Amino acid sequence: MQTKRISVILFLLLWHGSMEVLHAQQVLTLKEAVQTALANYGSIKAKANYLNASKSTATQAKRDYLPNLNLSAQQDYGTINGQFGPSYGLNGLAVSSSGPTLPSQNWNAAFGGLYLANINWDFFAFGRAKEKIKTAQAAVARDQADWEQEQFQQSVRVAGAYLNLLAAQRLTRSWQNNLERADTLRSVVVTRVKNGLIPGVDSTLANAEVSNAKIALTRAIDVEQTQANQLAVLMGVPATEFILDTVFINRIPAALTDSVNGAVQGHPLLKYYENRIKVSDEQTRYIHTLNFPAFSVFGVMQTRGSGFDASYVTDQTAYNKGYWDGVKPNRSNYLLGVGITWNITSPLRVKHQAASQKFISKGLQDEYELVRQQLVAQLTLSDTRIKNALTNYAEAPIQVNAATEAYQQRTVLYRNGLNTIVDVTQVFYTLNRAETDRDIAYTNVWQALLLKAAATGNFSLFINEF
Repeated sequence: MQTKRISVILFLLLWHGSMEVLHAQQVLTLKEAVQTALANYGSIKAKANYLNASKSTATQAKRDYLPNLNLSAQQDYGTINGQFGPSYGLNGLAVSSSGPTLPSQNWNAAFGGLYLANINWDFFAFGRAKEKIKTAQAAVARDQADWEQEQFQQSVRVAGAYLNLLAAQRLTRSWQNNLERADTLRSVVVTRVKNGLIPGVDSTLANAEVSNAKIALTRAIDVEQTQANQLAVLMGVPATEFILDTVFINRIPAALTDSVNGAVQGHPLLKYYENRIKVSDEQTRYIHTLNFPAFSVFGVMQTRGSGFDASYVTDQTAYNKGYWDGVKPNRSNYLLGVGITWNITSPLRVKHQAASQKFISKGLQDEYELVRQQLVAQLTLSDTRIKNALTNYAEAPIQVNAATEAYQQRTVLYRNGLNTIVDVTQVFYTLNRAETDRDIAYTNVWQALLLKAAATGNFSLFINEF
């Protein structure tokens, strides 16, 4: 009696502890899983950064139209020997000393300074700057659409993984029930064999069924763990044991009871492909503007200082080595002008460059059409899946009820010695198959709705059910 009392106390303590653990673990809803994935998943973060980069590029394209304003100041010390003869400052590797051409080299040196401000502006280039800005803005719209379609695709992937894990957990529960039934039958068989009511071979068969049920349960647990790991990866969180929301799984989505007319127009993936085409078209128009010249306005203000006096041409001692005497400004010049630059061979190159870009646009249009056809086919398939899922949803409880009744009848007959253990094991398979079919049928209804939401590009059609 004392031992039995201790056992009851231990059972109550373990039960209380397990209930506390269950309450401590938070149920993960499907909406929470999707929101977590949108906040954590790497590809979404990457595309958000690409979008920010495109926005910065668009801002740069606008500011490229501003005039160039250069300020320069330099202070030097050196000689000013001049010499008649041609020269070219290749890559800035020659000095620009200016002075009289003397009959021989001398090493007279003084300080000098040069200060200038330069401004130039391509104020008209037949819309080149405008098209460059529009191309950059089209790239922003493309990357925005890419980010949005990635969010949509990730939401669908997470929802699918969530439903797969939920189905795996329910299948694990069904296989657990199957193991419990097999173990219960084994207890009955062992008792009857010990009492000499049935042959010993029945206990061997019962043990084999229990072993088979354990193996099947282990396989189901392995599948469940794989699905949990996949969901964790899609959510961007460490792998763990998820407790999912099971309230919704036994009902039909309200969207399926209404007439939902789906269309692929406006699908996030199609919007992305549309914007890819727009970027290519804008690039073609920008390339076309390279055929034309650019009109520029420019101006320079320059001030110089030198330690060499004006009489240095006739008197080579007329220079001052003082720093300030050399770098202080004492001569200034300004220049204003309007110019035009046009590489007349540009049309020969731009023609083929523009043709290449047009072919790219046609290729992108072909890709767009392929994706559109795939989405239309997926939409048609989703309607078929919904019909089949609803049919199986209605049929599954009938199969479970019939299999349960058959199981109860066969076990009662076996206990009364009116049938064999083979008859019981056959009904085991029937009942387990009915339970797994039910679990799959219930999940397939929601999977079918998710497929329709994925085909139409309207994820709210699915997520609003939760």
